Amino acid sequence: MINGVMYRIRTGVQWRDLPERYGPWKTVHERYRRWSADGTRELLLQRVQAEADAAGDIDWEVSVDSMLVRAHQHAAGARLAPPPLLKGGSAKAVRTARIWADLIGFLAEVVQEVRRSAARAAASPARST
Repeated sequence: MINGVMYRIRTGVQWRDLPERYGPWKTVHERYRRWSADGTRELLLQRVQAEADAAGDIDWEVSVDSMLVRAHQHAAGARLAPPPLLKGGSAKAVRTARIWADLIGFLAEVVQEVRRSAARAAASPARST
């Protein structure tokens, strides 16, 4: 499920187009939606960033040219509040802790890979168009 979310984030595919190896797309989407609504996603991001920052793996000096960042035509009027939670019980504490640990480990690996990719890109010669 976590790999499915990360695949969608990396590639930008629609939820319905997730490869079958990640399981039913509705399940992956629903878990991601619930984690976004209850603050789990934000908490995971904060924990992974804190661990990476403590290890010195984050370079906080980033420059982005706003001329290259375009908003989608449907970006205006986006919902400000997270989607509401569905009714239902919460997962067992042990299972939840295991999922958290797995997700934090996986996200830490993603942060490392992004950092390696950025280093490779910075080391490559500049290309002109």
